[in-house]
This record gives sequence, structure tokens and C-alpha cells, in this order.
Amino acid sequence: MTQVADAPVAPVADALRAGFDARITRSRRWRRDQLRALRRMLVENRPVVEQALRTDLGKHPTEAVITEIGMVIAEIDYALPRLRRWMRARTVPLPLTLAPARGRIAPEPLGVVLIIGPWNYPLQLVLNPLVGALAAGNAAVVKPSELAGATSALLADLLPRYLDRRAVAVVEGGADVTGELLEQRFDHIFFTGSEKVGAIIAAAAARTLTPVTLELGGKSPAYIDGSVDLAVAARRIMWGKLLNAGQTCVAPDYLLAAPATARGLLPHLERAARELYGADAKTSPDYGRIVTARHTERLAGMLADAEPAFGGDVSVADRYVAPTVVDAVAADSPLMQEEIFGPILPIVHVGSAAEARAFIRARPKPLAAYVFSRRRRVRRAFLAETSSGGLSFGVPAAHLGAPQLPFGGVGASGMGSYHGEQSFRTFSHRKSVLDKPLRPDSMRLAYPPYRGRVKALLLRLMVRGR
Repeated sequence: MTQVADAPVAPVADALRAGFDARITRSRRWRRDQLRALRRMLVENRPVVEQALRTDLGKHPTEAVITEIGMVIAEIDYALPRLRRWMRARTVPLPLTLAPARGRIAPEPLGVVLIIGPWNYPLQLVLNPLVGALAAGNAAVVKPSELAGATSALLADLLPRYLDRRAVAVVEGGADVTGELLEQRFDHIFFTGSEKVGAIIAAAAARTLTPVTLELGGKSPAYIDGSVDLAVAARRIMWGKLLNAGQTCVAPDYLLAAPATARGLLPHLERAARELYGADAKTSPDYGRIVTARHTERLAGMLADAEPAFGGDVSVADRYVAPTVVDAVAADSPLMQEEIFGPILPIVHVGSAAEARAFIRARPKPLAAYVFSRRRRVRRAFLAETSSGGLSFGVPAAHLGAPQLPFGGVGASGMGSYHGEQSFRTFSHRKSVLDKPLRPDSMRLAYPPYRGRVKALLLRLMVRGR
């Protein structure tokens, strides 16, 4: 089922509600079949998916596989053999005062969920949540980003052809369509995007007490000291920063380093950018493009008063921003006021690792943080003294590719998490189930009147000290 932008969305939600209420999504077979069909869709249509991503973001086909198609397939492949175990009710021990009784936790689907996707990874960040929603037995409305128009149109065409139309629908359109969707009754809303729009989503959901998962962003910091191999660290930093032309929510947004470390690192950063994308990244088939001219102009504005150590070239017409590093950036610089979301890396000078940690703590909690140091005490201190959605040592962005690690933000960078089993839990209600036989009626101990030696013993058991 696909809905175009100028058609009402209420019938879509109502139809999926009817499908869910008919219990078509409950069986393990149905969930397994949907996941396999989604996998087949990606494999059979890989060339057209790659082309759509090339159209929207200039992604090289290999990058499309690594960061989008392959990540969704990996998520499916992780879920399928574990689905039976995830769905199984888990028995839990109960207190002696409830004996005889049996307790268990039974996961059940939430119902009809809404998944609102972003434009920067318009396939992966729509379909990965959908994997969790289907594995948990939900019906789902998918709303791709209109800014990635080619991928949105492709999802609207393919998903109804491969998945059960009674339980999965695609709705295309802009902010007005999103607004109309938010007026419908959903059992969960999963949103990936900016903090500003996330606040709007949360406010709309609060009116109906609808739970939300918000995957937002923020300025993810990286810290580096002189104890590491600067050449290797530079390649990894520039890879994470320039992936998808910097339009990655967990890209290193800025780098913290002592002045001497920054001086030693700069030539390695420039060399790494050249190794990855050539002397002129504009001519590289591997280097992506900014999603729209408007977003390109925004990045150009950030660089208006900057003096790049290298890079800085911008072409609004070509939606191109060169790999750029700006050294010795002040904390009040335009580059430090909001998430950059582009291939520009500011370096902020700090006097020590402790000062770097204080700098991070003084700002909203980021989606990710990265530390490049061989010193164990430094690594332990960042783990203990900073808060972020994820923390990685020695490599940026790679934690996204591990289904075993829950992915999500904290504070301003988001709420809730997903990937792997956490996706199943996000889209499930873990129902508490208590089963107590009527005979013997041990509950008589809890009935009034509250006197007698047996009831006194019960009270002592309940409030006994350790």
C-alpha cells in the first residue's frame, strides 16, 4: 500500500490497524517471511537502489552497499536466526510471599508504528527500524524523506511489491504530510532527524501519550593525543568525517587536540583526504554530494569567515563542498554553534585531556564520542567522565555496523535505541504475566483481619532486614 502526498493518510493508518487487529502479524512465520522478503527486495533490486542513492547524494555504489544496503541485510541476517528466542516468554523467579505462583515476561507487538526517515541515509535509516518493527510483529507506516526524492519514490514502489500490504504502507510527502500523520493514532513513533524536528515530533506524540524513539544528532567530538600513530588516526578520522560527504549523524563533528598534536596531525589529515578522494575530490567518483543547494549554502555560510588549513572550496550549483579542515577554531565560532553535517572538520585546541573532557561536558550530550589515545588512564577517564550515546576508541562511526551494540542517543542527542535485539525490544511491550492457582488459597494470609501469629510471620518476612 502506497500513499501519495496529496491523498489523506487516515485511511492508510486505519487499514493497517485493521490488519493488525486481525492478528496477521503475530506469527513467527509471518515475521520471518517479511524479513526474508525485505532481504530479497534489496538483493534483487540492488542496481536501482544504488542508482537512487547516487541521484540523491552522489553515493558511489560501493559506499551504498557498505553504509546502506549491506547494513540492512546484516540487520536482517542477525535477526532471523534469533527471532524464535526473542519471541519466547521468559520465566522469572517470584518472591516466596507469592508462592505458589509462576511469573514470566512475554513480549508482544505494540501495534501500528510510524517510522519517519531522514535524507542522509534514506534507505538504511528507514529500513533498519522497519526490520525491528516487523521482527516484533507490528504493522508499520513508513515515511521516507522527501529531500531524498529518488530513494523515497523507489521505496514507495518496492515495499508494497515485496511486503504484506495489509501491514506495511509507504506515505510520501513533505512536512504537511508528516503533520497529518502525527494526527493519527499510532502505538509508537520512530524518528530519525534533527533535534529541532525531534522536539516537534515529541510534542505531537505527547498529546496522545504515544511513546517515541528519537534518533537525533549533535556535535560528536573526537579527542586525539600524541600517543597514537597520527597517520593511521588521520586516515580513520577523515574516513569517518568524509563518509557520505560528512552527512552522517555520528561523523566526528569537531576535533579536540593540544596545539602541538594539531600541528603534527594537520599534514596527515590533508594527506589522508588526498589518499581517499584524490587531489581534487570534485572529480572523484567516490566522493558524495550535499543533498540540496540550500544545505550547500548553509555550509558555505559556516566557512564565510574561516581560514581553512586546507580545502574550503564550495560550489552551490554542483552541491559540492571540498574536504576541509579548519585549525585553532574558537569555541564561539559559527562552526561550533550547531552540528556541521558536512565535510568540514574544525580543530579546537585544548591544553590537556582533562580540558577536553570539560569542554565536552559543558555542551549538550552528543550522539557519539571518539578517543584516539593509547593511554589507558585517558581512555578510562573519558568513559567515566563524559556522557554520549556511544563511545568508540580508535575509530569513528564503525559502531553503527554492530547489531550487538544498541545504537541511540542520550539527552539532546536522542532517546531510546535500536539495532539487533534492542530493535525488537524497542518495538515490543514486555508484558508481565503472573499465574497463581486458586488452590491452595495462600492469598488468605493477605486478607483482613490483620492479626494472628501466621500474619505476623508474613509481615516479618516482608520487612526483614538483611
